[in-house]
Amino acid sequence: MAVERPLHFATIAEVGALLRAGETTSVALTRLMLDRIAAHDGKLNAYVTVTEEAALEAAAAADRALASGEDRGPLQGVPLAIKDLLATEGVRTTCGSKLYADWVPDADATAVARLKAAGAVILGKTGLHELAYGVTSNNPHFGAIHNPWNLDCHPGGSSGGSAAAVAAGLAYGALGSDTGCSIRQPAHCCGIVGFKPSFGLVSKAGALPLVWTMDHIGPMTRTVADAALLLAPMAGHDPADPYSADRPLPADFLPSLPALEGLRLGVPRRFFFEGGDPEVLAMVEAALTQLAAAGAALVPLALPDLDRAFEALGATFLEAAAVHEANLRDRPEAFSPAVRAKLKDRGAAPLAYVKAQHFRQGFRPAVARAMQAAGVATILTPTATAVATPIDEKLPDDGLYSWHNTSIFDFTGQPSLSLPIGTTAAGLPAGLMVTGQLFEDATVLATARALEQALPWQGRTPPGF
Repeated sequence: MAVERPLHFATIAEVGALLRAGETTSVALTRLMLDRIAAHDGKLNAYVTVTEEAALEAAAAADRALASGEDRGPLQGVPLAIKDLLATEGVRTTCGSKLYADWVPDADATAVARLKAAGAVILGKTGLHELAYGVTSNNPHFGAIHNPWNLDCHPGGSSGGSAAAVAAGLAYGALGSDTGCSIRQPAHCCGIVGFKPSFGLVSKAGALPLVWTMDHIGPMTRTVADAALLLAPMAGHDPADPYSADRPLPADFLPSLPALEGLRLGVPRRFFFEGGDPEVLAMVEAALTQLAAAGAALVPLALPDLDRAFEALGATFLEAAAVHEANLRDRPEAFSPAVRAKLKDRGAAPLAYVKAQHFRQGFRPAVARAMQAAGVATILTPTATAVATPIDEKLPDDGLYSWHNTSIFDFTGQPSLSLPIGTTAAGLPAGLMVTGQLFEDATVLATARALEQALPWQGRTPPGF
């Protein structure tokens, strides 16, 4: 099987086919990734911990299993990276914080355990914004993570290490977490696919919480199909996570591609297309024009109470202050001043939190009804209206337009994916966000894959890597 790109930039699907055809081995793929980490991560700082010995042992085991006819599925033997807030047995898990700098868990997070059971090879742990609470991954304890498209810029946050590693060809895929933007905004900043599944579809057991009712775990990959491959073994009920959904799973997270001709796609311009960088908005408009030219029906969509929802989701971050209450009281010096201030600020309005949760119960079904009334299964918006900025510069508008759009769908829990669509004149990527109805993850993935094939991005990689 021929791969029309360097092997380190191949997709999960492609390397899986090579493994099964006997044209490569998991050990060779893992060695390739480890060599690239050694060669390039000094300028990226994407990894906090590299588990070279364990990765090579797991790769050798995957090769032996495949040779004996034991095939655990498309991830078997594929080298992946894990965001460093998901517990990994026997491997330091820092959560990007001095609080956990020496924590070595005695068990894997459920999502990690399920990937290992599917035969994946874990390369190591990727860096993040402190305690997953920020949009730049400029970590005061472990150093800034750099964007492979421009090393002077941040990669987004909080899953910046995972995004940078995948974009630069230092892993075939990675796990991230998303509470307000932290899978999709780094994917947008680094030119990859980032998928936030429906709330409760993937277990959060063993992941450090930020906001219990908005945290999600999901895949970061180079293609939509790879995101589906990474999601499938992780999805499903887990009694260890009280927020885990106990419901049937689809037979396939990537069903047949819908035809673009006549496909109805909702476009809610108010709120989502307001503010930020006009160049990013122009890129999204150009993508929408291409989709319409390919036959898609772009349906104007009005979603209710978006400004109120944005205020309410902000109030929901009171949960972050509750998560860290004991450490804020007993070890305040272990927090950076910026994160400590945000936690204290969010913890000051308990009545607003209560009102927000009451509002939330009506907002979710109102969004679902608006989509149904418009006859659309998916919504298209900019992922963010701000691209990556220089690491040492203050974020414009305090970073508002990095997470303004994405956070709405953490609040509702709907499945939402960022798809790369191009780069600005300065060479920085931007994304289009595809969002669907709750637990219609397969519909989002199938639609995003159809859009991916219609838009001219797939296969682009950062210069110098």
